[in-house]
Amino acid sequence: MAKITFKGEIPVNTSGELPAKGSVAPDFALVKSDLSEVSLKDLKGKKVVLNIFPSIDTGVCAASVRRFNKEAAGLPNTVVLAVSADLPFAAGRFCSAEGIENVHPASVFRSPEFAKAYGVLMTDGPLKGLLARSVVAIDADGKVLYTQLVPEVTEEPDYQAAISAVK
Repeated sequence: MAKITFKGEIPVNTSGELPAKGSVAPDFALVKSDLSEVSLKDLKGKKVVLNIFPSIDTGVCAASVRRFNKEAAGLPNTVVLAVSADLPFAAGRFCSAEGIENVHPASVFRSPEFAKAYGVLMTDGPLKGLLARSVVAIDADGKVLYTQLVPEVTEEPDYQAAISAVK
């Protein structure tokens, strides 16, 4: 279990720890905007960045999707997934309205095991049941290159560190 904060003063616990750097990333089955599934196995041979966050309907989460969209344009053989508990329709609508083409929304709404495997479920506090803001970068063979659990839910992740890990 990891500890983070919300608005600098409310302590929040997560369901576990992010996968260790160098370990095999846990597989997942997340739901895309068209209700089909995407798994880590489907992405074998590509580098993957998981931009994990509470909800696309918040300013910081939306900003992270926009920034990763911009950064992903220069990342060959890399797939960036925007992972949240949002319904696939909401995430898809946001990406369409914002012109997001390099990031793919992926919902955990049918996959509670994702949050457990990646240790990112917030287990208490006002955002209980949502995913903690974090980033996991995975190489083309499925090994974890980089992780960050953002210590304050309302802050953005370290984009450059995540991008550098997959370059």
